[in-house]
Amino acid sequence: MGKKKVNAGRDQLGDFAPKFAELSQEMIDRLETQQNIWFCSVRPGGRPHLAPIWFVWQDGKLYVSTEPGSVKSRNVRRNPQVVLALEDGAHPVICEGKAQLLEQPWPEDLLAAFLNKYEWDLNTETQYNQVIEVRPEKWLSW
Repeated sequence: MGKKKVNAGRDQLGDFAPKFAELSQEMIDRLETQQNIWFCSVRPGGRPHLAPIWFVWQDGKLYVSTEPGSVKSRNVRRNPQVVLALEDGAHPVICEGKAQLLEQPWPEDLLAAFLNKYEWDLNTETQYNQVIEVRPEKWLSW
């Protein structure tokens, strides 16, 4: 017996086709507990730049901290469009959003989130001290 189509928009991919997702509690739990996220930004010539990075999920936004001169930081300065994805390719959670570089002082609850998750005090960090905030615009999951 053939694979049952879930809806007409999924074509041949069946259950594995991406779908726009509401942020479920299971997705939020994963965002709060998983250690790494893939961060994709756009280089000046349009090529993507993809790298894994530590992150926190705080008040409906994603935050990463990187070097101020990193490819990620330079790309976000030019083009705020980014995509982030949790590492699990079998049950992906993908966020399309707009990024912005945050200046110090950072909110206390954000500093506490990085400290609680990674035992990492951003106030004393001298290398990876550029915080990038991502405001989600679209979620995909399957």
